[in-house]
Amino acid sequence: MLDRQPYHGRSRKLVLAFDVGTTFSGVCYCFLDPGEVPKIQGVTRYPAQEHVGGESKIPSILYYDKNRKVRALGAEALQEHVIEHAEDQGWTKVEWKMHLRPKDLASAHIKDDNIPPLPRGVSAIQVLSDFMAYLFRCAKTYIKESQANGASILASVAGSIDFVLSHPNGWEGAQQTQIRRAAVLAGLIPDSAKGQKRITLVTEGEASLHYCVSSVLAADACGGVIVVDAGGGTIDLSAYSMIPKTTPSKALSFEEIAPTECTSGRLQGSIFVTLCTALIGSLDLEKLKGSSFADPGIIDQMTDVFDKTTKHRFRGFGEPCYIKFGTMRDKDPQYNIRAGQLKLQGNDVAGLFDASLQAILMAIQQQRQTSSTNVSLVFLVGGFAANDYMFKQLQMSLAPTGISVSRPDGHVNKAVAEGAVSFYIDHLVSSRSARFTYGAEVSVDYDDDDREHRVRKHMAYLDPSKTRILAHGFNAILKKGTLVSETQEFRRSYSQTSSVRWDLREADASLKAYRGATADPRWTDKEKHAFSHLCTVRADTSAVSAAVHRERGRRYYTIEYDVVLLFGLTELQAHIRWVEKVRYLLSSA
Repeated sequence: MLDRQPYHGRSRKLVLAFDVGTTFSGVCYCFLDPGEVPKIQGVTRYPAQEHVGGESKIPSILYYDKNRKVRALGAEALQEHVIEHAEDQGWTKVEWKMHLRPKDLASAHIKDDNIPPLPRGVSAIQVLSDFMAYLFRCAKTYIKESQANGASILASVAGSIDFVLSHPNGWEGAQQTQIRRAAVLAGLIPDSAKGQKRITLVTEGEASLHYCVSSVLAADACGGVIVVDAGGGTIDLSAYSMIPKTTPSKALSFEEIAPTECTSGRLQGSIFVTLCTALIGSLDLEKLKGSSFADPGIIDQMTDVFDKTTKHRFRGFGEPCYIKFGTMRDKDPQYNIRAGQLKLQGNDVAGLFDASLQAILMAIQQQRQTSSTNVSLVFLVGGFAANDYMFKQLQMSLAPTGISVSRPDGHVNKAVAEGAVSFYIDHLVSSRSARFTYGAEVSVDYDDDDREHRVRKHMAYLDPSKTRILAHGFNAILKKGTLVSETQEFRRSYSQTSSVRWDLREADASLKAYRGATADPRWTDKEKHAFSHLCTVRADTSAVSAAVHRERGRRYYTIEYDVVLLFGLTELQAHIRWVEKVRYLLSSA
């Protein structure tokens, strides 16, 4: 168990963590009081779920009307009168956050057309912001009703609420920017640099590690450990190793031993088990042809019941599954329908899990191969982890390789939200492994002795100094697999040249990520598909003293600067640094 230390801040602060999942979402929070040991708590009561008691998540569902206004959210959207009203008024139901996903995560079996469309005129960022605003309201209501003097406590921290927002491992700069924008639109923070400092982003994998440490991982992690967060839409893997303590007082810490994975680019969460049932014919519609229950509306109802109950209760090949969709009078023995239930053979249902199971096993194998430490333990968390069949199949498949599979105690579906708060408080990961090779697109001096240069000779041009130059060069600043501490900087020096001083009033660098297999990529026009744009960082360099050069009667100017990458936290930071009057200045992206 984690030995958490008292909070050393000077004033009370509230930390709220939102886990906005593909199928379910949740909130955890913690009041940080000076001198007190932080205690993480979950929001366990939501509108339309008050009768459940202790439920830590709500469905990630929204309804929009024809005017693009959100009308129902969460468990409220599942109420019978809401569903009836939605049908009468033509509201659009929105269930997935997968519209935000990076396109390189699109798998062969899931296309954009398979993902339910958003309402016309409503963006994915707007949907996320509406749901964040709803979670914020729910959290504040819960705190007011469950904490002594809850209203006054909330008022005392109104201006000092920090938010921790989790996202799948495979989401990067573009998606992180969208999340931050949604937080502003949701009213969580003001649209300012100071407001953005109140947002902390964390990968679901790292949040899950923190949850596991607070359960049992600290005692068991003698070697490498892979944390598998099997959620509704994505399956995230992260590999860590505990750093041995040199002294008893040294804080517990971990280092990442392999780049994080998002099922190697596959979307294979539990929701795709349900989707598979639809893709193979809506629970094998062929078998129901000729039955009075082959109506598409009834099939949709069966699929919905399968999603909410059957797939979670499924235990193995030998056990049949039942989908209850009607009343005791609904029966057709010829089609295995009795007392309003459709009977499915266990072997048929097991096949629906195969793609997800194989994706997890393949990703675990890839993580083992790239890990710098031998992996002997896998922790399974997330809503999908609650399925006994999936858990047992992973145990059986990995046992011959010497890997044991475990699930932490408690509510496995709240691991990300609770772990996200722990990430903010405990900061257990001291170094992370770069997922890709990061660098800048540059122009390089032409070298006729270099074969790669010669094949690009037709693209060479003269710069203001009359030097032959080639575009599309790639200069790696941080290479894939490099272990990066939180304060470590990676920098490269660059220069810009112009015959007009005014053209150097701004310095810029186009930063890219390389996802290919080449150890030292040099050109962005080679393996174009492997490069993606991260950001362009710019700096006002109008006050920088430019070097003046004179050659062959021509005058040109040059400025020099460094591009600096910080990658110790879960967000990549980029800066341009230059020297001006013996002072270091920064411009960030």
